[in-house]
Amino acid sequence: MSVQSSVPLATREDLALAYTPGVAQVCEAIAADEALVHELTWVGRAVAVVTDGSAVLGLGNIGPRAAMPVMEGKAVLFKQFGGVDAVPICLDTQDPDEIVAIVTALAPSFGGINLEDISAPRCFEIERRLEATLPIPVFHDDQHGTAIVVLAALRNAARVLGRELHDLRIVVSGAGAAGVAVTKMLISGGADAGEIVVLDSRGCLHTGRTDLNPEKSALAARTNAGGITGDIVNALRGADVLIGVSGGTIGEAALAGMSPGGAIFALANPTPEVHPSIAARYASVVATGRSDFPNQINNVLAFPGIFRGALEAGATRITDGMKVAAASAIASVLAADELSLGTIVPSALDPRVAPAVAAAVAAAARVDGVLR
Repeated sequence: MSVQSSVPLATREDLALAYTPGVAQVCEAIAADEALVHELTWVGRAVAVVTDGSAVLGLGNIGPRAAMPVMEGKAVLFKQFGGVDAVPICLDTQDPDEIVAIVTALAPSFGGINLEDISAPRCFEIERRLEATLPIPVFHDDQHGTAIVVLAALRNAARVLGRELHDLRIVVSGAGAAGVAVTKMLISGGADAGEIVVLDSRGCLHTGRTDLNPEKSALAARTNAGGITGDIVNALRGADVLIGVSGGTIGEAALAGMSPGGAIFALANPTPEVHPSIAARYASVVATGRSDFPNQINNVLAFPGIFRGALEAGATRITDGMKVAAASAIASVLAADELSLGTIVPSALDPRVAPAVAAAVAAAARVDGVLR
């Protein structure tokens, strides 16, 4: 990464405009109308990529310094795929109050906040509080980026399989940040909430459990209409879709209970919950989070275009409608003759994706009335 000027600084006149005395006129204009900061500075196209290093990839709580390479990579992806400038910020605190206070204080320097690799359940509280406080988009990519691409992929998988999303029985293995967001996004996108079963490390979420945190309890109240209890074997019996966002391993005995001709998304990185060669024995469509297998569920399909669209529209937040619009745009990039069992999402390098997502997100922001 590096910072580069977007205009030449070759003469004394250039320098006088970029710095003193010319810059004072811009300062005075913004002081008179603070909204101009989005037009007259880089704020309108800049995002902070913020982490506390508590849940980095599959590496866990490795701290802010070891998290920096991931945040740098994220910032490069923002620029490469969305044309959005991003700054990695790794905080040496894991206290939610301190994180909210720091990000709030930094917010005037940015047009949006991308939260990254912050562990659950703290990530839910941090995002909620920042959304309520800040007049700019706040987006926890580990939750919503994953969820958006999963929805896009499952819509296209259903098309390939000749099924309808609302008719699928879906099992989500994992009730952390990604699992909660994936479930909510699937429901927003048209899946039948009652036919979704979510599992955490102790088994199926259901209303009879008394050990659930507020996020899981709310999820249990919306899903699992059949009241399925027990482990993954029980949950997968007769299921059409398995979405793994938990790590660990799901055995063949559990997979064998699935309905034939369905889909398995094993998204843990770097080791999927089910190896694709095994998953293919029990499902027609197989997806992972890895680039060396077909059907990679990659957040880079979502976040660059989402922030580009939100920033270009002047959105103050990212609504559920904007997220569903992003998923629809990703799914629609592939024409009918491009879809197959091994191609349910575009490549992360497909140049059509980010512009399509940006346009859809900006349009949805206007519809939802969340513009400055």
